[in-house]
Amino acid sequence: MSVILGINAFHAGASAALVVDGQPVAAIAEERLNRQKYYAGFPHQALRRCLAIAGLKFRDIDHVAIGREPSANRAKKTEFVLRNPRRLLNLLKIRGSRTRLDDARTLIAAGGDVDPAELRFRQWSVEHHLAHTASAYFAAPWDEAAGFSVDGSGDFVTCMLSQCRGDEITVLQRIFVPHSLGSLYTMIGEFIGFAGYGDEGKVMGLSALGCDTFHEQFDEIVAFRDDGFELNTKYFQPFGSGQSMSVDEHGQIVVHRHYSDHVSEVFGPPRSADGAITERDCDLAFGVQRLFEDVYMHLLNRLHGLAPSTRVAMAGGCSLNSVANGKLFDRTPFAETCIQPAAGDDGLSLGAALYVSRTGLREGRRWVMNDAYLGPEFSEAELRQALDAVGVTYEKLERAPLLEATVDEIVRGSVVGWFQGRMEWGPRALGNRSIVAHPGLPDMKDVLNARIKRREAFRPFAPSVLAERQHEMFEHTHPSPFMLHVYRIRPAWRSRLVAVNHVDNTGRLQSVRRDENPLYYDLISAFERRTGLPVLLNTSFNENEPIVCAPTEAIECFLRTRMDVLVLGPFVCRKPPDRG
Repeated sequence: MSVILGINAFHAGASAALVVDGQPVAAIAEERLNRQKYYAGFPHQALRRCLAIAGLKFRDIDHVAIGREPSANRAKKTEFVLRNPRRLLNLLKIRGSRTRLDDARTLIAAGGDVDPAELRFRQWSVEHHLAHTASAYFAAPWDEAAGFSVDGSGDFVTCMLSQCRGDEITVLQRIFVPHSLGSLYTMIGEFIGFAGYGDEGKVMGLSALGCDTFHEQFDEIVAFRDDGFELNTKYFQPFGSGQSMSVDEHGQIVVHRHYSDHVSEVFGPPRSADGAITERDCDLAFGVQRLFEDVYMHLLNRLHGLAPSTRVAMAGGCSLNSVANGKLFDRTPFAETCIQPAAGDDGLSLGAALYVSRTGLREGRRWVMNDAYLGPEFSEAELRQALDAVGVTYEKLERAPLLEATVDEIVRGSVVGWFQGRMEWGPRALGNRSIVAHPGLPDMKDVLNARIKRREAFRPFAPSVLAERQHEMFEHTHPSPFMLHVYRIRPAWRSRLVAVNHVDNTGRLQSVRRDENPLYYDLISAFERRTGLPVLLNTSFNENEPIVCAPTEAIECFLRTRMDVLVLGPFVCRKPPDRG
């Protein structure tokens, strides 16, 4: 038996993943356990939980795979420093912030309270974008595909184009810093007041409210080249003059200013985080999304020219842009996508482990990611104990009555916390740690925002749709099991799905197959029998925090918000009248 532990640490989305005999058995972001969103320290708790899920000990680890390679692209780094010697000191600071990973043995031993001498693993370093690509390609049901990884940056690279065949990922082209599609999006997001790490999704939602007012100005920001693109650096802080992001002593990501003073000269003063969102801000969001899509499609078409295929395996933080993903079928020759659900840097742990398994060790076992349920689960006894500990009133129901009771609540307009099975891997709640509600009630978006989510009103909620019915409601039929494509909703369904129909008549759907999640599929089916709608509104089970992992967190969220009902495994919990 081979046991491979994958790690992403001292970087956004600290996580651990465990691959045993070529098959992933667990993958968890540290934030879900320590409750610190986007945690960027070392994933001690995630590592221990992965081993516990597999029933293994620290001494059982054969290989540790880390999604970074400090020696990668050394020539390009040296070339940059020679051209910009004044930035050497700060670049060394950035490099030094992650040198602790060079000695994973000491870190793992300390976190596991074991003697380092007991640890016998071999340590591997996998280049950042290779790990991203591996996380998607080695999870796909194909033996050949084009590989596409794009994000802010990693190991001095912002985009990698690859040919994937068998156990090999052959790099065809790298695009290097400072020319970064991720930095472009972050820069505009910061300027319009969304300066927190992970706020890019807010910009994507806001873009639907804008117009193409700044087309000419945005076209000046990027120069398209036959082999890629280049950013106009006068719009950005000089690369290497500061740290675009850093990690504080608590493991939290601090985002430093990306935009230059020139941006204010072109677009006016930046919006403060608490300032009113103006028409200009909406138009800037529209402009960066439009430009992002143009560059994204240009790169994908470039990739297809280098690696002709109808299939593309995609990862990197930019691959979470579901609006662009929904359009690539019309704007590129690709007909099939496999996008890693943890496409951001949390996915590096799984990608690095899979790369070592398939390419490093030649284990040769194909794993297909049919679902994303790789996190912890809890026994019925543990669920009951958590409820009893806080005195929540509940009733236990068998499967069929449980589904009917839940549908009763949704039909009458209740907001239901739905906690089942293993936690999802990646940033999306996919029916196991979800809040579900009626997608056809006109006021449901406002209810959710006022009573639970407390987020910007312009952000849409997602529809979970029975996969075989997708074609009736959406203008594209390519499945989206991990909520990573946005498609237009057909006119006949827009008013029927008003709570999940965004202002531009689109939805970021989750297509649900019964073999992926039988209980959630049957819940949607039961709702359809009552309403004629094969869709549920699905949003993450949280309130401005990481998605809940443990039953205690679900119960706490249920009690402190105005959620109506909690379905925790087989237990249906309702609040007493004075707690509603």
